[in-house]
Amino acid sequence: MKKGICYGVLPAKMSHRERLELAKEAGLDGVELTGIDDIRQAEQIAELAKDIGIEISGIMAGTHWQLPLSSPDEDVRVKGVEGIKQALQMAQAVGTDAVLVVPGVVNEHTSYAAAYDISRKSLQELLPVAEQLGVTMLLENVWNKFLLSPLECRDYIDSFDSPFIQAYFDVGNILLYGYPHQWIEILGSRIKRVHVKDFNVNTRQFVGLLQGDVDYPRVVNALRGVGYDGYLTAEVSPYKQFPERFIYDTAAQLEAIINS
Repeated sequence: MKKGICYGVLPAKMSHRERLELAKEAGLDGVELTGIDDIRQAEQIAELAKDIGIEISGIMAGTHWQLPLSSPDEDVRVKGVEGIKQALQMAQAVGTDAVLVVPGVVNEHTSYAAAYDISRKSLQELLPVAEQLGVTMLLENVWNKFLLSPLECRDYIDSFDSPFIQAYFDVGNILLYGYPHQWIEILGSRIKRVHVKDFNVNTRQFVGLLQGDVDYPRVVNALRGVGYDGYLTAEVSPYKQFPERFIYDTAAQLEAIINS
């Protein structure tokens, strides 16, 4: 498995080259682009990454919370679809085949049933773009009150009958309402990327890697069991001090998880 980190936690005081060099030196294999809206800037980062010898592992789309693909407001929904299109185009431009997508959001204004139907409509509209660009939309389990069962998540993905809609599994997010290894066993080969973070089930708070209740040996064993050999990308908050040290520590923690 490969070790990754979200680009946004690399020290902001550094230049893009320095950030990527730090990630490479710490032993990371790739970075997931987050918080980058300008496609030209993303291309420049990708060029630097290629020169340094570190991968761009994926793109985290940035519009799906503010502009949900499940919104019953058609203007909002259409803008959300456009936002994902731009993320897909950015992914192709930087040479990665994965975009993280939040498929829908259930709230007091959007019922579960509506979120299911409207989000499917939006993703169906996006599929031809994803196929043309050769970029897969990876649906992540987030605290969106939607797709709360691994069986439902599996069937939702399968309903599109397309290799361009798959799963981005977040190990830490799932502890609030499930067990990581069970989800992994059910989603199986649909999992194309994995986010790692840790979570304390008693306090219901995220904590540093290896400090919470995620059973990482069991998680890694389950991932190996379904043939997963891709990125484990740390989605964690940096230290308030010594941000460079945080990158080295995270890389070491990921190494320990992979070897568990």
